[in-house]
Amino acid sequence: MFTTISSPSVPALPTDLFAAINDLKKDLNAVILAHYYQDPDIQDIADYIGDSLGLSRQAAQTDADVIVFAGVHFMAETAKILNPTKKVLLPDLDAGCSLADSCPPAEFAAFKAAHPDHLVVSYINCTAEIKAMSDIICTSSNAVSIVQQIPADQPIIFAPDQNLGRYVMAETGRDLLLWQGSCMVHENFSEKKIVQLQMEHPEAEVIAHPECEPSLLRHARYIGSTTALLKYAQRSEARAFIVATEPGILHQMQKDAPDKQFIPAPPMGSCACNECPHMRLNTLEKLYLAMKNQNPEITMAEETRVAALKPIQRMLEMSA
Repeated sequence: MFTTISSPSVPALPTDLFAAINDLKKDLNAVILAHYYQDPDIQDIADYIGDSLGLSRQAAQTDADVIVFAGVHFMAETAKILNPTKKVLLPDLDAGCSLADSCPPAEFAAFKAAHPDHLVVSYINCTAEIKAMSDIICTSSNAVSIVQQIPADQPIIFAPDQNLGRYVMAETGRDLLLWQGSCMVHENFSEKKIVQLQMEHPEAEVIAHPECEPSLLRHARYIGSTTALLKYAQRSEARAFIVATEPGILHQMQKDAPDKQFIPAPPMGSCACNECPHMRLNTLEKLYLAMKNQNPEITMAEETRVAALKPIQRMLEMSA
């Protein structure tokens, strides 16, 4: 005799998710912040789309009661650090970051303790615990400028992205002590395939994010943050671009310059490894359910939040 086990009921979703999300925004006095690497549907429903620096500024300035962060965990954490009294929602708590994971707090604490005379400049792509151990936070938009503002005789630890650190060293002439972390997406672009693409599309300019490997960056006509890449593609006279960053940015590039061609830089192998698997965990359905249930919510110890706030504030002050 067989026993029938009933499956848990799955809540029905509205037919028009865009309309339902907009209604929830009004009911909750919520703002949706989305990174350029999110799915196109999420970008299209967002109130603001940007890179880490722009999203941090928006999170610091918002008067919304609820912040819905369509990005990865460290981004939502940053919003909570800046807004302790607001509810910060992340559609999927498993939307992490390989770069942030590459810098475990205990190991970094020991690394920092071994170099007590060094100032710690940390890329925003890190956990709240790493931010709390930092002196200044930076983003790919302002890393060069921030390092240039630090006295030349001050030793600096740069964490966690070694590729961004190398790029900053090349741009500033500074000798930085680098934590050996990296992004699984930007580390996986194939230089060989990009050279092949250049041969197939000789009119196309290669534009790249500074998290990419140095060997790839040498092929780039322009290097910059996601926002900088977007702006460059708009103003450049080139009609085609090979884009070496997470391909979610191509949605905005194509919207802003529909007459231009944007070719995603291919990864090594045949996988879709040029897409961030963590960013892609967020979906329009999960965003709706997060708002409807007001969960998953970002929380952290107040001691960590206060310590992490100081270096973020220094970044915002130095980026004014």
